[in-house]
Amino acid sequence: MSLDVIRLPHPALHASHSGIWMADGDDTRALSRGEAIRLAADTPVILLNAPLIGQRLGYAELSGLDLLELFAFLHPARFMVPTPKGVADACGMTAPTRDDDVAAFLREATARMLAVTEGEWPEREGAWTAAQSLTRARWAWAPVVSARIAKPQQNERWLFARLPEWEEVAPRPAPRSVTLDERAVLDRLDRLTGAGAEPRAGQRAYAAAASAAFNPRAARDTPNLMLAEAGTGIGKTLGYLAPASLWAEQAGGAVWVSTYTKALQRQLGHETRRLYPDRALRKAKVVTRKGRENYLCLLNLEDALQGGFAGRAAILAHLVARWAAYTDDGDMIGGDLPGWLVALFRRNGSAALTDRRGECVYAGCPHYRKCFIERAARASAEADVVIANHALVMVNAARGRELATRPTRYVFDEGHHLFDAADAMFGTALTGSETIELRRWIVGPEGTSRGRRRGLQARLSDVASYDEQGGRAVSDIVGAAQALASDGWLSRVAEGQPFGAIEALLGAVRGLAYARAEERGADAGYGLETELAEPSPELIEAAAPAAQALDALVRPMVALGKRLEAVLAEGPDWLDGQARARVEGAIASLGWRAETVAAWLALLARVGGPADPRFVDWLAVDRVEGREFDIGLHRRWLDPTLPFAETVLKGAHGALVTSATLTAGGDWDTAEARVGAPHLPRAAGRFQVESPFDYAARAEVVIVTDVKRGDIPALANAYARLVEASEGGALGLFTAIRRLRAVHARVADRLARAGLPLHAQHVDPVDTGTLVDIFRDDPHASLFGTDALRDGVDVPGHSLRLVVMEGVPWPKPTVLHAARRLGGGGSAYDDRIVRARLAQAFGRLIRRGNDAGLFVLLSAAMPSRLLDAFPPGVKVTRVPLDEAVERVKRRLSTGLNMGHDAPRRLTETDAP
Repeated sequence: MSLDVIRLPHPALHASHSGIWMADGDDTRALSRGEAIRLAADTPVILLNAPLIGQRLGYAELSGLDLLELFAFLHPARFMVPTPKGVADACGMTAPTRDDDVAAFLREATARMLAVTEGEWPEREGAWTAAQSLTRARWAWAPVVSARIAKPQQNERWLFARLPEWEEVAPRPAPRSVTLDERAVLDRLDRLTGAGAEPRAGQRAYAAAASAAFNPRAARDTPNLMLAEAGTGIGKTLGYLAPASLWAEQAGGAVWVSTYTKALQRQLGHETRRLYPDRALRKAKVVTRKGRENYLCLLNLEDALQGGFAGRAAILAHLVARWAAYTDDGDMIGGDLPGWLVALFRRNGSAALTDRRGECVYAGCPHYRKCFIERAARASAEADVVIANHALVMVNAARGRELATRPTRYVFDEGHHLFDAADAMFGTALTGSETIELRRWIVGPEGTSRGRRRGLQARLSDVASYDEQGGRAVSDIVGAAQALASDGWLSRVAEGQPFGAIEALLGAVRGLAYARAEERGADAGYGLETELAEPSPELIEAAAPAAQALDALVRPMVALGKRLEAVLAEGPDWLDGQARARVEGAIASLGWRAETVAAWLALLARVGGPADPRFVDWLAVDRVEGREFDIGLHRRWLDPTLPFAETVLKGAHGALVTSATLTAGGDWDTAEARVGAPHLPRAAGRFQVESPFDYAARAEVVIVTDVKRGDIPALANAYARLVEASEGGALGLFTAIRRLRAVHARVADRLARAGLPLHAQHVDPVDTGTLVDIFRDDPHASLFGTDALRDGVDVPGHSLRLVVMEGVPWPKPTVLHAARRLGGGGSAYDDRIVRARLAQAFGRLIRRGNDAGLFVLLSAAMPSRLLDAFPPGVKVTRVPLDEAVERVKRRLSTGLNMGHDAPRRLTETDAP
């Protein structure tokens, strides 16, 4: 059937920062914002990314025939860059080059996408059944696709029939003690890099050094710790996969490779294809693990499909179900579920499809044998390489999870983030949001709450009926939970009408925070905090009953844990395999929640009591643009690598900590302190190899001297002129969301009129990963963002040729920072942080040997002492904005470089 025959009668609408267009039939015309809104409200229109178009129109409730939703239905578990160019690539079409051609293109793309329904396509199974369900849910595309998908002759296998079941296997033996032969490690590296690859001396030296982390340890609690800094371009991923895979093969154990960012997790998944080219073998040998909250919960999905969701959320549930039948691992965050899909529904209902509340009933679930989380956990026990993240590694170790399969060898990539990950993991927060979440876990649904949520009493009803003491403990826990914050706590506290001991405590915290915290002019309206020192009488008086309430809660929690363990030991007749697994899961969940409450009690003991020099304690009122969203007391370790070393490193036999910026901002002593090495009885090994890139010839740092700090119009003008000069390909980094939004609002239309798309974190209703994908896909696009884009973003080639920072990235003067600064050398501590941040930001610029670019800092106040953050030999110049613009234009404009394999090489003759 020709595309003309199946072309839809619906018009297509496109809106960018440069205008709004509608295509109907063969005509395309420009519209005003009012006309576009009336059209979209009255007529089903074809569009691409409704939330983004709605934001540009100022019409938040915009909906219609979104091509992204159609693609997600037709091709579940496939990714497409959510732009006209991405659609063109996915459909085998030529992308439009002008904004006013996009609307007509969307009509053609619709026809091309729907054409697959005329025959068989890889994701055909389940499509007809899903279309019927989506018709009942009133999905806009349902009438279109239902008319084009023929009813199958046999009933289709629906989601729960398609998913495979995992099987129990015998426990894996403990890894053997082996010492890797250096020659064998280098042979494995040669195999990974491939025949004919040019040998890289730095990579070979790195692989040999990394193998020391896999040797047998000499004594208990004394791991072989190797710190290895490898500059960008060394190829450290294959460098450590060579000894890691060889050790796993020879010792019969699993190596856990831990990252900080999801982007590196995905990259590692691609790199392991070199290890195991066969997909089936790779699936068995390499497993990606994340926290439970990342995975689709099949029981939650079933509840959503059976009426638990309504409206747009119900449509999302059906599209997720379609994806779940084809996904590799069920990972909803960073896996093969396109990040833009959830954003299309404004995250309405997506959180309820994962196990964010810790309510898993384990073997009591009818889908337990098909559970994505359980499958990943069991697969990792048999794998050779487990790709995880720092947070999961620390959670598993701290909470004693999976003790029988605890890894003995770790590789911590992005090791410079271990301090931050440990800081978040081992901190304590006694806040309203944390206490209400605990209350909901214990009490279950209250008031008009809907969904599958069940309280502790319902989840353990069989245990309570069997064991009298356990039943009494459950009742005591539920009764004590009434003292925790409940729905509406925030408004009650703000109005001075708290209910219960915990809300009264939060009210006292709020009052003292407002009394003592300073609202700095530029950040007024944002969070408030003050030290937990010399507390007010009101706070001291509120702390005592709050502590009594928490003590009344933690005691029966501990008692219940012991009774559940006794039930397991007694093994009554009703305790079959499923019930046993459910009780074991309840013990684990109860245990870490009891530890949380105990940590809250320890924090309350500080109110009016002596300070513990190991910790930093403070009070905070969290706000966004003046709106309060949480209140509470906080505690962090002054040195969070201490609990990290105790719980993770000492239990390991060997660990490799690696990064391109491990010593950035300091020296080896600083690097060791940031990863916990001083807390181990044996000294860590050190290895360093410089990047092979010629930074001096490929990059330059330009410091602009005439953009006044705090002058938003001048800052916006600088960004616009620099992006125009480079013709896109710019990564703009900001230290504050407020300034990012202000600059974006001033420059987006101007750049769009020049044919230079601008995307922005915290502005566009698109997840960060997708924003980076869009940026990478279009050499004319630019991207604005904050800290998340300063590190871990890999955009090689011409798509990223200019990095612009709004100012020196000084650390925010928080209570926690002030305490660490005092013990870390004062201003020298700040300087180390800034050097590290500058090095990480500069590292986004040169990712491959033929990359070239400029790093521009819009701050005349940049201290010269910090310039050693940049690679040796890189030219640093201080010039006015006009000269900076000319320099960018001369070296980076796409007119000079497009169509070449590499951007023009920077040479000394380019210097002024």
